[in-house]
Formats: sequence, structure tokens, C-alpha cells
Amino acid sequence: MAIQDIGVRSGLWRRVLPVLGPGLVVMLADTDAGSIVTAAQSGAQQGYKLLTLQLILIPILFIVQELTVRLGLVTGRGHGELIRLRFGAGWAWLSVSTMVVACIGALVTQLSGMAGVAQLFGVPVWLMMVGTIGLIITMVLTGSYRSVERIAVCFGCFELVFLGVAWAAGPVPREVAAGVLQAPFGDPAFLYLAAANIGAVIMPWMVFYQQSAVCDKGLGPADLTVARWDTAIGAIVTQLIMAAVLVAVAATIGRAHDSAPLDDVPEIAAALTPVLGDTIGRLVFALGISGAALVATIVVSLTAAWGLGEVTGYRHSLEHHPREAPWFYGVFIASLVAGGVLVASGTSLVQLSVAVEVMNAGLLPIVLGFLFLLARKALPAPYRLTGWYAWVVGIVILVTSAFALYAGAQGIFGG
Repeated sequence: MAIQDIGVRSGLWRRVLPVLGPGLVVMLADTDAGSIVTAAQSGAQQGYKLLTLQLILIPILFIVQELTVRLGLVTGRGHGELIRLRFGAGWAWLSVSTMVVACIGALVTQLSGMAGVAQLFGVPVWLMMVGTIGLIITMVLTGSYRSVERIAVCFGCFELVFLGVAWAAGPVPREVAAGVLQAPFGDPAFLYLAAANIGAVIMPWMVFYQQSAVCDKGLGPADLTVARWDTAIGAIVTQLIMAAVLVAVAATIGRAHDSAPLDDVPEIAAALTPVLGDTIGRLVFALGISGAALVATIVVSLTAAWGLGEVTGYRHSLEHHPREAPWFYGVFIASLVAGGVLVASGTSLVQLSVAVEVMNAGLLPIVLGFLFLLARKALPAPYRLTGWYAWVVGIVILVTSAFALYAGAQGIFGG
């Protein structure tokens, strides 16, 4: 009996493990350098007031990405390709254009994050850009999707250090409770950061990436249950990391200098210094933000190449050799190099990162609108979005998009 049980468990894991990955990767990439900076800025300026939003976004994030997974597994097509087939090339280009804009912004923030790490240790920014871009290009050119996925998960795991940092920061429970019960909706600064946090969690490129990833991995409808768990676990982990960064900064910089904005990466790293000491604090922060930036850079650059391939029709798979898919790898490399050149020329990471996340929030109506329509129109009956759950999803998408637009507009024009 024991041997049979072991065999059953072994067979179960052999079915489960190959499916895991896309959800974890895209969620770890979701907690990218820009998201970490946004969470840190939220803690510095608003204390714990935006902590509740981080928890509310967990089910919303799962709802969005579960539809993405369902579409990819059942149709076997990427997001851009599916829009082109169902609604025409014009609508596909509109959707992919939002993705490309989001990818450009995301790439700049990721590589700016690596530039910030270079500043912490006195390394020239151009040298960090060359090393980072060279590492990622080499990894992608010499590996399959599965190998790239494994490396991305390893990079992303460094983000877990922020959970320990939040605990070590010693947040006072009554201060946390008082903060989460406050929501100053009349404050443009609060609304601007609320919009930024929504845009930092639900990003256009995530929809394109995860749908393309499950297709490139060769998964199908039979893998839907495991893929949903993969996505759910990822959604919880990414939001716990965001919450941890917010708490760590709110308990240090936010407590000592209420409403003080952060201007650069060293200032964010300084939040860890009182907790862990100067050297260890900088090292831990560097590991966390480097892991976030590296996994997101891999995901975002591949998303741009996948999305454009789905609309134009060029070969777009990591399973193809570079000679077989020159446009796919060309777009991938060009996007990385362009982002590196822009960052090396000098940019403000904190202000840029928050602005990019607000821009993502502004793109949500287009991205989530197409996702909802595809779930209603492009899936066969057993998997189609129908009934009461369709109403729930529709209301969640509508409310999230409307609030993101309102908060962003109030934050920009209301001040």
C-alpha cells in the first residue's frame, strides 16, 4: 500500500510540476522594480493607508489572470492573435499598441532599478546595463522556454527577502490598524498613489505574457486546474511582497518622516539600514530589487516580441532557433538594447516608475475590456464566461477600471 501511495504521489507530481511556472513567473515579474518603488513610495508618503488596497487586489489580480490562462489553454493562441482572429487586425493593433507602450515603460523602470543597484555600490551604470542585457540575451538565445522559466523563477525568489525585512522593521500593530482604516479619497496625492498601485499590479503585458507562455509551453485544457492554482499562488505571493515593501518603508522612513517623498533608490535602500545595518541592508535590498528587475526584464522583453509576432504573423516561439525566428529574437534584443541606452543616459527611477504605473492604470479599460469580450466570445461552451460569474467579473473589471481612471485623473489634475 505504501509503495502504491508513493507511486500515486509520484505520478501526481509528474503531472503537476510541468504545468507550474507561467503563473509564478508572471506574478513575480508583476512585483517588478517599478512596483517595489511604487509600494515604497506609498509607505513613505501615506504610511499604512494603502495597505488595504494591496490585499483587495489579490482576488482582482487572480480573476484577470485566470481568464488569461483559460483563453490560452483552451484556444492554444496568444492574446494578440486571438483578438485579430475574433475582432480583426485593427482592434488587434490597438490592443498590441497598449502592450508595447506598457512594455517600453516597464523595461525602462526595470533597467533603472538595476542602475539604482549599481549606484548603491559605486558601479558605473553603463557597465551594469551591458552586464544585465548581455546576461539576459545569452540566457534566452541558448535556452528553451522551460529553461528560461526556471531561471526567471530563481531570480524572482530573491524578492522574498522583503517579507523578512517587513517583519524585522517591527511595525506597531495599532499604527497599522489605524492606517488601514484611513482612506483620504479627497487627497489627490493619495489617489495618485492608489492609481499607481493598481497599475503596478494589473499590467497590460501580464495578460499577453501568460497567455503566450502557456501556449509556448504546450499546455492544454487538461492543465487548467493546476494552472489556476499556479496563478492563485502567484497572486498571493506577489501581493504579500508588495505589502511587505510598503510596511517596511512605512515602519521606518514613513514613521520618522511622514509624507516625505523618495527621490532615488539609495533613499529606498536606507529604509532597511535601521533594521539590518548599512552593509547588510544595502545587500538585501540589492538582492530583492535585482531579482524583481531581472525576472520582469525577461518577461517584458519576451512579451513585446510575442505580442508583435501574434499580430504580424512572424514566428514567435522560444522553441525556434534564432535562425528560424529572426524577427522574434530581433525584437527581443532591440527592446532590451533601447531600454538600456535610455537608462544609461540618466533618468529618475522613483518619479518615472510611479508615472509608468499610473499610465498602466489608464490603459486598463482597453486591456480588460478585450479580455472580458474574448472570455465571452472566443471560448467553447464548457469554458465560456457565463452566468453569475460573468456578472461578477464584469462588475470587478468595470469598478477597477473606473476607479483607476478616476484616481489617476484626480491625482494628476486635482492637485
